[in-house]
Amino acid sequence: MEDKSYKEYLKHITTFIFDIDGVLTDGSVMVTTSGDMLRSMNIKDGYALKTAVDRGYNICIISGGSNEGVRLRLNGLGINNVFLGAHNKIEQLNNYLDSNNIDLKNVLYMGDDIPDFPVMKLVGLPTCPQDAVPEIKAISKYVSHKNGGKGAVRDVIEQVLKVQDKWLGSFDAKYD
Repeated sequence: MEDKSYKEYLKHITTFIFDIDGVLTDGSVMVTTSGDMLRSMNIKDGYALKTAVDRGYNICIISGGSNEGVRLRLNGLGINNVFLGAHNKIEQLNNYLDSNNIDLKNVLYMGDDIPDFPVMKLVGLPTCPQDAVPEIKAISKYVSHKNGGKGAVRDVIEQVLKVQDKWLGSFDAKYD
């Protein structure tokens, strides 16, 4: 359920943490005859992630999945904190926050399914895509109007950066 006061939290976000399957992807997996599992990621989500990295935000990925192709894609966007095979997301979250001196209240987390539930109960701004499971929607302070893998990540990043006047950045001077 969307909480209209979620916009108040946007001003204080310094860190974005995302799940992969169902958030950065639409949750579909194509399995090839050789057993490779292929995922599709949205290029506009990628642009927003790269923009957030360039603007100095902390970006972290915590996923139970372990697809190395996904890691390469995210590393290519400048995201170095990619934790795959994380079956205890709270432990991974706490390790990341402690090592980077980040306060939970400054964290936006986007998840879509039950494994994200414990982490989402801890962070300052729990969010989810439109097609998240009901239990996740119920604890989210913001439910994107976009589905996972279809722009939900771009939606939350863009909102935070716009509220903090960091979305257009260097483009501002070109179009004044």
